[in-house]
Amino acid sequence: MTPDVTTAAAGTASLVQSVDWVAIAPPLIAAAVALVVLLADLFLPPARKPLLGWITIAGLVAALAALVPLRTGSRSTFCLTANPDACSYTADQFAFVIQALVLGGALLTALLSMKDTEEKLPAGEFWFLLLSSAAGAALLPAARDLATLVVALEVASLPAFALVGLKRGDRLSSEAALKFFLSSVTATAVMLLGVSFVYAATGTLHLTEIATRLADVPGQLGTVAETGVVLTLVGFAFKTAAAPFHFWVPDTYVGAPLPVAAYLSVVGKAVGFSGLILVTVIAFPAYADVWGPALAVLAALTMTIGNAAAVRQAASRAHSAVRLLAWSSVGQAGYLLVPIAAAAYSGDDKVGATVAYALMYAVVNLGAFAVAALVARGKPLNRFTDYRGLYAERPLAALALAFFLLCLAGLPPGIIGLFAKVTVFSAAVDAGLGWLAVVMAVNVVVALYYYLRWTAILFRSPESADEPSEAAGEPSGTAGTSEIPEIPVRPVRSRVPAPLAVAIALTAIAGVVLSGLPQLALHFASVTLF
Repeated sequence: MTPDVTTAAAGTASLVQSVDWVAIAPPLIAAAVALVVLLADLFLPPARKPLLGWITIAGLVAALAALVPLRTGSRSTFCLTANPDACSYTADQFAFVIQALVLGGALLTALLSMKDTEEKLPAGEFWFLLLSSAAGAALLPAARDLATLVVALEVASLPAFALVGLKRGDRLSSEAALKFFLSSVTATAVMLLGVSFVYAATGTLHLTEIATRLADVPGQLGTVAETGVVLTLVGFAFKTAAAPFHFWVPDTYVGAPLPVAAYLSVVGKAVGFSGLILVTVIAFPAYADVWGPALAVLAALTMTIGNAAAVRQAASRAHSAVRLLAWSSVGQAGYLLVPIAAAAYSGDDKVGATVAYALMYAVVNLGAFAVAALVARGKPLNRFTDYRGLYAERPLAALALAFFLLCLAGLPPGIIGLFAKVTVFSAAVDAGLGWLAVVMAVNVVVALYYYLRWTAILFRSPESADEPSEAAGEPSGTAGTSEIPEIPVRPVRSRVPAPLAVAIALTAIAGVVLSGLPQLALHFASVTLF
């Protein structure tokens, strides 16, 4: 072979990117199983449709197992041939933790959904959409360029719109899907405009190269770059349900199937926060003076609005329990924003507190939704009053829900909730954001009211047959003319579906383990994730 031919061959080879299949295995497995489910749905008879749910669960377990080789070290792929340090996909410690969270959340959602897909929801469409969204959610934390980041975000979000509206013929479901879609599309358009401005100012989409070039933007492009940073952050702020971009949350949670609401509260939030962390800490450190104060104000506003609205939920209003969980998730989003804002003042190591808090929140919030799904099987309106006397009827479920609520409140025995809040509080204090720490402390106290209120209802005596007459304005004991007292009839307990029982048990066990060994989650607040 002549030297010219050898040189040409080497040049051609250098244009070919190598692919690390082990690094991309988790989202790839979820996407591949989604296609398998979609094809299998075409050929399976209706009586065999439940098999699709078990295929989905097996696929998510396999995707979680694929994370095992990635638990240590950092692996990158799809790198520029001219600059191997600029990669589009990096499986580092941050990606590992968030991928475990979103795939685990999707797995628990699948367990919650098994019975619903047999009775209420179209099985094939549901499982395909859930796996597709999970694949996008698993891809996003490993994305290291803005194009991959946006694509992953939309792959995670678009199937979620359809999942929310999957209860065919249900007005609330259709309305929720439409509100979620319109607000999300608007936010995406704003974010894409911001990404285009950032690209115009820097000439690159890779996060590490953007960070370098934003530090030395020509004067005439300074306004373009700053506008791009702000608009990009607005798009991700919507995905985190941060105020004032939180308006879709309550109606969406109420209208969506309950397992989908659980999925959005945990996986959807994880997607938004991981994207926000990536663009702020990795891509935009040069503009920390812009996004730091903005996120601090957003954090204070979000936690205050979320907790204030949760306190105002009427106990007898239809779906009041789900609405409280929705507003609670808004308040929790405010806490999650605090360490990201702190990172602008004291370094990117503070974002580990957000990751640690997200792990705690994911476990206990999914557990709370799992118990809510159990109660909704007999009482579909899912009001606060429907939980009265739950301990007398289902003691284990009541104890589990009480534990989850105490974790969210940050009270013993929910030690992991207390420690996670202290970690977030410390991040604000260490960053010199004393005012934000004070706002957080006040909101934590306010949140105690509605969490303890719900916990107390669980252990009250069940309503007797004549109590509804009191609500209607009749004195107790005068509801009827018969002299023979009515004996309250205790409702017959329906059998708990095995997948739902497993979901409650798994979240309860995980919560207890984290409370006993809080360092398992809090470890990530003290290590370098990138």
